[in-house]
Amino acid sequence: MRFLAIGDVVGRPGRNILKSTLSKLKENYKIDVVIANCENAAGGNGLTKKVADELFSIGIDVMTMGNHVWANKEIFSFIENETRIIRPANYPEGTTPGRGYNVFEKNNVKFTVINLCGRVFMENLDCPFRKIDEILKKIECPIIIVDFHAEATSEKIALGFYVDGRVSCLYGTHTHVQTADEKILPNGTAYITDIGMTGPYDSVLGVDKDIVIQKFTTLLPVRFEVAKGKAQFNGIVFEVDNNSGKAVSIERINFTLEE
Repeated sequence: MRFLAIGDVVGRPGRNILKSTLSKLKENYKIDVVIANCENAAGGNGLTKKVADELFSIGIDVMTMGNHVWANKEIFSFIENETRIIRPANYPEGTTPGRGYNVFEKNNVKFTVINLCGRVFMENLDCPFRKIDEILKKIECPIIIVDFHAEATSEKIALGFYVDGRVSCLYGTHTHVQTADEKILPNGTAYITDIGMTGPYDSVLGVDKDIVIQKFTTLLPVRFEVAKGKAQFNGIVFEVDNNSGKAVSIERINFTLEE
């Protein structure tokens, strides 16, 4: 089975480049399943029902989230019933709406998608290492995909080795900067530290660069706005053996598109 994982979709520029290119990408790479991190898809911060429906309609199969999952309060009204949206699994159990993982089926093949948040330089959630152990004990299908939404490269790399051979692919999100370390780990797990960002190209992590420079140079409060202009697409394509769940290949994708 061939998967396309799309780096953090930021605002309208990110959604527009997906509308323009996703169908062709799926055809060219013979993609079976599309997974996208969408925690910044609505106005650069959070997710709304309208935006989620828009992205599902253009061919995204599963959406993962991150530390901005609750940024737009509207998500509380639909995340519980929308099984295709996966929020970080290491939020407190019993009080957090939605699900941290789910089992899906496409072309008669089952696969699991798990979302986790890191703890270094981020919120003090449950330990992602212990949480992934807990989840993996409950999963029976061999194809398991993990979106690890984390800041520290060391934490991402460590978790990659920790689950090597137990999941099909672990990729990082959150930093909005694509890394060049894609590989298949010794026991068969595809890995990359961060798959990057799908959104404004001439920006600081998707935000208008002048606003961010003002913030750094004055230390005064500013209102972040999604940048305009050229957009970039970041992501990976990886193939998994349907029977063993081991990764066969992993490839980075990175291109820009003028508005």
